[in-house]
Amino acid sequence: MFTLYGVYRSRAMRIAWLAKEMGLAFRHVPVIQRYKLNDVEAKTRLHTRSPEFLAINPNGHIPSIEDDGVILHESLAITLYLARKHGGPLAPANSREDGLATMWTLWAATEAEPHTIVVLMQNRLPRAMRDEAALTKAIEALRTPFAVLDGALKDSPWLLGDRFTVADLNVAEVLRYAMAAPALFEAAPNVKRWLDACHARPAYIETVAIREAEPE
Repeated sequence: MFTLYGVYRSRAMRIAWLAKEMGLAFRHVPVIQRYKLNDVEAKTRLHTRSPEFLAINPNGHIPSIEDDGVILHESLAITLYLARKHGGPLAPANSREDGLATMWTLWAATEAEPHTIVVLMQNRLPRAMRDEAALTKAIEALRTPFAVLDGALKDSPWLLGDRFTVADLNVAEVLRYAMAAPALFEAAPNVKRWLDACHARPAYIETVAIREAEPE
């Protein structure tokens, strides 16, 4: 059993979803982002700048895990680690699949997430407070990655072939941030079909329910 540090309303959801898919038990230590707390709350709640958490992750970000003495940070690296360690249908089956899973995970982190996070954060703001220029720029920057992914999914239901894997989970979690920009998905129907299938999985639905029940 590993220990997950973080809250579901963060990138920790990626690890929780994977654990649910794979049937992995874990101990959950809620660590909230410091910016969500005022100074009074920060004195009583474990957060990303708490000394106890900084002893686990000196970067001061969530999520982190501790697994049999191994401490890991970075959500996408953690999901790859857990999939490889425990095996099963979500894990890469051979070196080819391992390379593809790593490639798509890094692709999501470098080509997509810098822009999808802008779409997410700007759409959380009241319209009067949004930086519309930054939002438009992010959406435009995502058109090429969406087209690339759409082409990769043209003749395949999943990124590694005929089954859902950690590669799909990682990329889906990054692209989820762009759902407030429906035009991107309208222009990439294979991506929309694929993301809908990811989000129809029982493990995702169960994890989202826990996330939604968590305080903002």
